[in-house]
Amino acid sequence: MSTFTPEQFAAANKANIETLLSLTNGVFANAERLAALNLNTARSVLEDSVSSIKSLLSAKDVQELISLQGSLVQPLLEKSVAYARSVYEIASQGQEEVGKVLEVQLAELNKGVTSALDKAAKSAPAGSDVAVAAVKSAIAAANSAYDNFSKAVKQATEIAEANVAAATNATVKAVSTTTQAASASASTSKNVA
Repeated sequence: MSTFTPEQFAAANKANIETLLSLTNGVFANAERLAALNLNTARSVLEDSVSSIKSLLSAKDVQELISLQGSLVQPLLEKSVAYARSVYEIASQGQEEVGKVLEVQLAELNKGVTSALDKAAKSAPAGSDVAVAAVKSAIAAANSAYDNFSKAVKQATEIAEANVAAATNATVKAVSTTTQAASASASTSKNVA
């Protein structure tokens, strides 16, 4: 049976610490991006709100007020959609980074288990090769199942992203159409009066 040397133990600990640091740096980078996005969005919303209030206060009659309200909804919706997309993008990239690190760790674990099995098979008594082959087969099946699951998750994520994008675009288009109709109605009412 092989023993775990102090050098191997130190190397394993060093690799684990490097992996942890990599994950931590990624989390902090994404937190920084999210904080910057939130600050920029808050600043933009504040500026837009002040501008909108000034515009609404300058309305001369009810029809102009209604028309202004309609025209202010579209940019707000578009900015909300852009913000949601940005948050989703940051979260997706963070998840992808973690997934890559976990895949590397899983590959290293599989390599270590396979190596240990090969060493154990060399010093195992006669007839144990069937058991070793069964364990290797189980590991290969688990790896195959993980790969298939990973591919299915990626496909489902791509489909969900496409559906969200389509729904978002449809919502923006519907609000735009409604806003234009409300503005046209307000203009018609103003012209009639």
